[in-house]
Amino acid sequence: MPRYLKLAAVVLASGIAAAACGSVKMGAAAIAGNQRISAAQLNAQVDNYNSFYAKNRTEVQQLQQNIEQQIQQQLPLSSPAQQVLGWMVTFQVTDRMAQRYGIAVAPQPCSSGQTCVTLAQQQKSLSAIPKASQDAFAAAIGLPPDMLSDLGRYEAIQATVVGVLDGGKPPAAGSTASTELGDRVAASQCRAAKSLGIQINPQFGRLDYNPSILLGMYPVVPAASALSKAASPSPVSTPKPQVTPPC
Repeated sequence: MPRYLKLAAVVLASGIAAAACGSVKMGAAAIAGNQRISAAQLNAQVDNYNSFYAKNRTEVQQLQQNIEQQIQQQLPLSSPAQQVLGWMVTFQVTDRMAQRYGIAVAPQPCSSGQTCVTLAQQQKSLSAIPKASQDAFAAAIGLPPDMLSDLGRYEAIQATVVGVLDGGKPPAAGSTASTELGDRVAASQCRAAKSLGIQINPQFGRLDYNPSILLGMYPVVPAASALSKAASPSPVSTPKPQVTPPC
């Protein structure tokens, strides 16, 4: 059975209904700062993801294989709900970074004193992917296709933060300065995440503060070993989750 068919079995067929778990409020899949990601919001996006995946399984699986070959690492084994929630939380973290650096990313020109990026520029990083396959690319990394604009905004904010931290003088690729810059960006993202006091409803798992090698997304990983056994048919070892911000 294909890997993603096994993963789909982890999702409740009847949909997602969050319960009040610990300090997470009733009906919330996650809380980041004063922003609440409701179970209904997550459920709707998972439905979008599953619907597209079911119709385009072959294309998505092929793209996943291509991505894994390029990054030389297996994509995270997790349920669609966990993948989508990881992206939704990561977008909240990046928004907090934007606030801290006074960055405004919008599809229209902004007022004086703000850094602005048009929607076309936001999605520039996706231009290397054939337009007909952009939705498949989103699905391949666990993102509902209708959230591609959120991914573009996320990448635009990241790129702008890099520009702020390097002072407008990008270091040479592979240099010590480039590595140090990457560490500074990661530390900034970690501090933003820490400031949000992120809470994940245990029904969906827990947040791993080790960003994914692919685009730097914070994954949501299983909270119990039962899900890990159900979603880990591969002998490939994975790092131990970092469940508290390392900053």
